[in-house]
Amino acid sequence: MAASGHTVCPYHSRSPTCAPGKGACRLNPFATAAIEDVKFNMERSLADQDRAITILLPNQAVTGENRPSVPTRKRSVAPGGASPRRREAPKPTKRSRSRRAGDTLASDTFYHDLVWNLRSGVLAVTRDGRIAVMNEVAHRILALKPRSREIGRPFTRILQHEPDVVRIIAGGFELSHLPNRAELRLKTTGKVIGYTLSQVRDARGRLSGVAMFFKDLTRVEQLVERERLRDRLAALGEMAAAIAHDVKNPLAGIEVMAGILKRQLTHSHDAQTILADIIKEAKMANAIVLEILDFVRPIRLQVEHISLAEVLQDAIALSESHAPRGQVGVEVAVPETLARIQGDPLQLRQLFTNLVTNAFEALSGRGSIRILATELAEEEPPAGGEAHNGPMVQVDVTDDGPGVAAEVMDRIFSPFITTKPQGNGLGLAIVRKIVDAHDGRIDVSSRPGGGTQFRVTLPVSGNHELFR
Repeated sequence: MAASGHTVCPYHSRSPTCAPGKGACRLNPFATAAIEDVKFNMERSLADQDRAITILLPNQAVTGENRPSVPTRKRSVAPGGASPRRREAPKPTKRSRSRRAGDTLASDTFYHDLVWNLRSGVLAVTRDGRIAVMNEVAHRILALKPRSREIGRPFTRILQHEPDVVRIIAGGFELSHLPNRAELRLKTTGKVIGYTLSQVRDARGRLSGVAMFFKDLTRVEQLVERERLRDRLAALGEMAAAIAHDVKNPLAGIEVMAGILKRQLTHSHDAQTILADIIKEAKMANAIVLEILDFVRPIRLQVEHISLAEVLQDAIALSESHAPRGQVGVEVAVPETLARIQGDPLQLRQLFTNLVTNAFEALSGRGSIRILATELAEEEPPAGGEAHNGPMVQVDVTDDGPGVAAEVMDRIFSPFITTKPQGNGLGLAIVRKIVDAHDGRIDVSSRPGGGTQFRVTLPVSGNHELFR
């Protein structure tokens, strides 16, 4: 329909001249019937359910005999000419999508290589207690040789030397709240590991296994302990500096005056004995003050290329002057091909002298000491730290003495901790400080009645800095 209520004439649509409401065309009176047909079709079109307007061309509007039928309902078209939206199939679930993606993107070999090359240890156990996954890092941290035959065997048998690890994995099947970022010290190697436990469930949510992810934190633990030691040394240094003059000078005066009296009272045997004891005790007290001052003083290394074989031989000779050797046998095994290391020969000589002296005192004249030196490959980088750039040298000092009590092990390198009646507790603290100054590490393992082993690991060439 045109504006102002005019009916568009099918013969004169460009210039409507038909009178409204009369149904006749002024230019062609014979078109009246055709106009009626057009109006009929348009009215029927407007009545369609879709409210669509069907425009008929002039050649479609003739007579009532060939009147076109009522237009059928057409499919609605989205705005902008888009195709009508069809019914969509159900969306796939995340599990089905990931399963199809995994089937097409990666093979089983890829996942095997992925787990095997992770920098963290991975140990997975099935519901029936058999090992399903154990990568190379897990073997190395747990001190196991990689063997394919371990897969499918009971984990309690493979890990029988680490009962704490067995207990943790077994608890993963029962616990509702699993440990996350927990720490554990391994029994056999003394390494500190950080671990996270996770349950493995199938598509139906049933528990099918337990996975343990862990990393060697020994180096990180050592760095943390080094910072603690530095803090303690700073406080101890202030105290030592304050008492140095207040204690050292009076001790020197006591020793001098006792010596004068001893020379004057030569006729009295009892006086000579008492004065000798006074002089001895004054010298011992003075030596303790000097050791404290040396301990809190920063180590300034005089680094040079040295042979560990020569250092160890000198250390054994010096130890015999500090403690009676008795019938103790000493075995030294140093390969001729062992690399020369960069270090301070005086400091390293003191380090091994203290260790051998402790072994002599623990054995009380009977037993044996074995010193073994080996060269190691480059270390794996620790979590949150950097690896040494190059090989390492490891020296084990092992005795078959009575061992160290468990309550002392955690504090064995702390200053003033000793189990000897005449000890001052600074020997192993100085050892730890020298090792730290050489950017190395020291570990100790012992069991009552089974002897003690000190393991010193030093870089062949490292970044030696002033230890403050």
